[in-house]
Amino acid sequence: METNGLETATLAAGCFWCVEAVFDDLKGVHDVLSGYSGGHKDNPTYREVCDETTGHAEVVQIRFDPAELSYDDLLRVFFTVHDPTTLNRQGNDIGSSYRSAIFYHSPEQKEAAERVMKEISDAKIYDDPIVTEITAFDKFWPAEDYHQEYFANNPNQPYCAAVVAPKVAKFRKTYADRLKKHTAAA
Repeated sequence: METNGLETATLAAGCFWCVEAVFDDLKGVHDVLSGYSGGHKDNPTYREVCDETTGHAEVVQIRFDPAELSYDDLLRVFFTVHDPTTLNRQGNDIGSSYRSAIFYHSPEQKEAAERVMKEISDAKIYDDPIVTEITAFDKFWPAEDYHQEYFANNPNQPYCAAVVAPKVAKFRKTYADRLKKHTAAA
C-alpha cells in the first residue's frame, strides 16, 4: 500500500491502448499509465516490445483507491474486458507482448488474483480455460509519451475506431453503475 492510501495494480490484457481507455473510466481509479513489464530488457522501446525481443508485455499500471474500488473488483473488470483464454493473443494482436497477465505487488494481491481467477473459472464465463499468468511484479517501464491517453487523444485513428472504441462502449454499458461521473454523462 502506498502512503497516500492508493494501491497499484499492474495488468496485461493485450493492447495497452484498450486497457488504459477502459480503466480510465472506472470509479476509484486515480490514474492509468501504459507501459511494459514482465521482460528482461531495461528501458524497452515500443518497437522492441512489438518485435518480441524483450519478453515484456504491454501493461497498464493502475493507481486506485481501495476504499472506492477493491482489488478483487478491479480484477473482475480485468477478466471481462479481454479474453483471458487465448495464449499470447488478443484478437488480431499476436505475440507474448499481448499476453494476459497479473503482476502482483504483494502476497495479498497474489491471493486475490488466484481467488478471482478461480471464481471466474468456476462461473464458466468462458468456454476455454483461463491462461492468465500470475507473476510477481518486478519492474515497470513507462511507454513512450505518445502512448499515454492514446485513445482519448486519437479516437479517430483507425485502430482506435475499429478496436478500442467498441471495447470501451461495451465496458461503459456493462459497468454503467461503476463509471466516473464525467464518463457516465458523456
